[in-house]
Amino acid sequence: MTGQSGNALADDGDCALALRVRRKGLVEYQPCWDAMRAYTAGRDATTPDEIWLLQHPPVYTLGQAGKPEHLLRDTGIPLVRIDRGGQITYHGPGQLVVYLLVDLARRHIKVREMVTLMEQALIDCLAQYGVRAQRLPGAPGVYVDGAKIAALGLRVRNGCSYHGLALNVDLDLEPFGWINPCGYEGLKTIRLADFGVNASVDEVGEALLMHLERLLPPAR
Repeated sequence: MTGQSGNALADDGDCALALRVRRKGLVEYQPCWDAMRAYTAGRDATTPDEIWLLQHPPVYTLGQAGKPEHLLRDTGIPLVRIDRGGQITYHGPGQLVVYLLVDLARRHIKVREMVTLMEQALIDCLAQYGVRAQRLPGAPGVYVDGAKIAALGLRVRNGCSYHGLALNVDLDLEPFGWINPCGYEGLKTIRLADFGVNASVDEVGEALLMHLERLLPPAR
């Protein structure tokens, strides 16, 4: 399959210009994070970019400059301190997580451009389901009427990105009430199911993948 950008999508391709997709299902956070770092550390000029589609069991993650006081109570949910930007967020079943392991230099894209691209892919994907979403100045992510429906966080090492985005499809939102999401007190979080959309996480993942592949500049 080839999109408008000329990215070849393959599940098992070994061409450095291919965009390899891995659909991982429900994966514990720590091993997945370890795998992202190992993949990025071991990259060379022949390593293909990858996009991982998955879900996590309940977990809070706290960015490298994150403040632990944004966790407001003892919840019994694990907290993992990680190396992306941003503050605290929650992952759980029913949330689509997409990790983008991309050689930005090879695609001639800057970090800020990559963030904008991810936001646009989310906005376009949500529009496909009849949900009008937008950016908010100074607050990375995607929002609907001021409520957050998707969070973003990247780490770039040696010109290559990892981590990515999380889109609330049909998850339990209560654990967001036990934190200041992304460091913002009182920030409301919402999910795609709140708009009457009954698509599964896997279905939304395939729709978002199409938009990401369309917007990513070709590797060369």
